[in-house]
Amino acid sequence: MPRGPRLDAPGTLHHVMLRGIEKRDIVTDDKDRDDFVSRMGKLVPETGTIIYAWALLNNHAHILLRSGKAGMSTFMRRLLSGYASNYNRRHDRQGHLFQNRYKSIVCQEDRYFMRLVAYIHLNPLRAGLVASLDDLDAYPWSGHAVVVNVFSNDWQDRDFVLHHFGEKERMAINTYRNFLKEEAQKGRQPELTGGGLVRSIGGWSAVQGMRARKEKQLSDERILGDGSFVSKVLEDAEESVKSQVNVLDFNEIKDKAQADIEDLCEKKGIGLGQLLSGSRIRSVSMVRKTLVKKFVKEYGFSYAETARMLKISTSAAAQIVRNFGDV
Repeated sequence: MPRGPRLDAPGTLHHVMLRGIEKRDIVTDDKDRDDFVSRMGKLVPETGTIIYAWALLNNHAHILLRSGKAGMSTFMRRLLSGYASNYNRRHDRQGHLFQNRYKSIVCQEDRYFMRLVAYIHLNPLRAGLVASLDDLDAYPWSGHAVVVNVFSNDWQDRDFVLHHFGEKERMAINTYRNFLKEEAQKGRQPELTGGGLVRSIGGWSAVQGMRARKEKQLSDERILGDGSFVSKVLEDAEESVKSQVNVLDFNEIKDKAQADIEDLCEKKGIGLGQLLSGSRIRSVSMVRKTLVKKFVKEYGFSYAETARMLKISTSAAAQIVRNFGDV
């Protein structure tokens, strides 16, 4: 499959996600973890990249960064190629370590910065690598411990993060901790791992409101932000990038999802009634899982909205995403 162009102007805020091939581990031991983090830190001054938040887990990683003059693509290429080569030598293996190409989402800073920092730093807790927020303070493989001043490094912009939570350090750290507690109650928040229309404007309820006002808005799966932000990002983009942008009438969104249901049922040779009746036949279940993942991760539907469309429970939709969803 051809690789689409990236939105990579210097100074752009990116949420970068990478995963091991076939969801396999990208680290085996602490030497691997230290190698990954050390390479990331070394590349920060070399490429002019600024890192605000990061989390290294067993089979994937998240980084919130601002691209430097060298560009985010250069930073990521050097990080991943160098790390993968060393990993393969250490563990006497060959072949690709990472799944395809990493995923990067351009983010609207004033609207999403604090939530993205929290989302990324909560990953070890959601993955069960630590048992509590207190334990997260001592987890050395994410930027959270640096923000709360348990560990230190000279390449993570801790001050910029804390400035969003208060003027004085101690007060800012306390506010940051409380914010994480609140965000931890919200679950996985799939809207923070991708762009697109529904995610960017706050879910289907917001879509319905704008739909009633007969409004239109630019959207792009590579950009997490409202229509005006999408327009601003694309002002200086190449024509090949601009051509991929959608201008959607909100009437089209739910219709598109309904068409996806009908098209996939026809393609897989199953009846619409079978799908919507809760059938557990394997072929029907696979179609249901595919649609749930698409509606939640690509369209930004909530679990409840997805469940209503597919006639399943909200908990069933959430379980499908937890068990079968990607980063």
